[in-house]
Amino acid sequence: MSGENKAEISILPSSGITSLRTDGVNWIAVGPDADGQRVDNYLARVAKGVPKSHIYRIIRAGEVRVNKARVKAETKLVEGDLLRVPPIRISQKPAGRPAAVPLAEGTVPVLYEDRHLLIVNKPSGIAAHGGSGISHGLIERLRASRPDEPFLELAHRLDRETSGAIIVCRSRKALVRLHDMMKESGGIEKHYRLLVKGDWVNDRQHVKLPLVRYLLPSGERRVRVDQVEGVPAHTIFTLLKRYGSVSYLDAELKTGRTHQIRVHALSQGFPLVGDDKYGDFDFNREVSRGLLGAPLKRMFLHAARLRFTHPVTGEQLDIQAPMPEDCAALLKVLDEKGGRCHDGLCTQVRSFCL
Repeated sequence: MSGENKAEISILPSSGITSLRTDGVNWIAVGPDADGQRVDNYLARVAKGVPKSHIYRIIRAGEVRVNKARVKAETKLVEGDLLRVPPIRISQKPAGRPAAVPLAEGTVPVLYEDRHLLIVNKPSGIAAHGGSGISHGLIERLRASRPDEPFLELAHRLDRETSGAIIVCRSRKALVRLHDMMKESGGIEKHYRLLVKGDWVNDRQHVKLPLVRYLLPSGERRVRVDQVEGVPAHTIFTLLKRYGSVSYLDAELKTGRTHQIRVHALSQGFPLVGDDKYGDFDFNREVSRGLLGAPLKRMFLHAARLRFTHPVTGEQLDIQAPMPEDCAALLKVLDEKGGRCHDGLCTQVRSFCL
């Protein structure tokens, strides 16, 4: 730093950086978006396209410093730190890639919000994030809708076809702590509502079957039960209402594997209504035309409830996501046709039947 003119130093905030200087040293004031993040991971984030080998080389050479001191790749940044980064080139984004479209007002209702968390009610049909042929998902569109937000990251994911409560973190501290909580048994209580084809047998059923992911020849991802190669998965199903040809259930996730509820329900002989990957396709086609009394053109799976301790404030949160209109309309018709709660279990699960 001895040869640098402090009068010419321009300090950038760590949030919203889209480019770094290529003709001089970069000075970055670490904000809440980078608090707790490793130096190498932060540089990889803001210097997209720069080989990691180059990032590690400038760190080892002492060209990256925090508060004038040399650092290691694993050094964690703290809000308020002053990060020095040498001139570095960043590859440009591919030309012609469309920008994320901001969400229309009211498209994704907010269920809870504070300076650390944003919990929204995701509609069916919107992917949680871009990828696999999807340019932009919920998180990209949220960022476009909130351009001044320094930090927005998904804490977990929902399938594109699944609606309901999903947690977005507004601070790295919240994200790191939530991820730690999710690794613990019972850290976050997650309940889903679902409609399955058939007359469900047991009042309450634990399904503990290991799951493995695989690809179809087309490249599409699928999941199956596999006692040899599968990873442990645990779902608790509770019968809420019987409707004869279909059953209304609550599913509590004890693990969070890909397609877990869908595959575990199928393993018991009860495919989800409207499931276009594991369901009864002929039955789903008739349901979409009104077989059950009201047309349903989506999979009936809704993330209805999240209960957990706020990762920063310690507040006890109980977040409930209202049932989407199309699912609620179908349940109303089924009730009118004679659906009945099963032995008061609806009350036991705190009015999950809507």
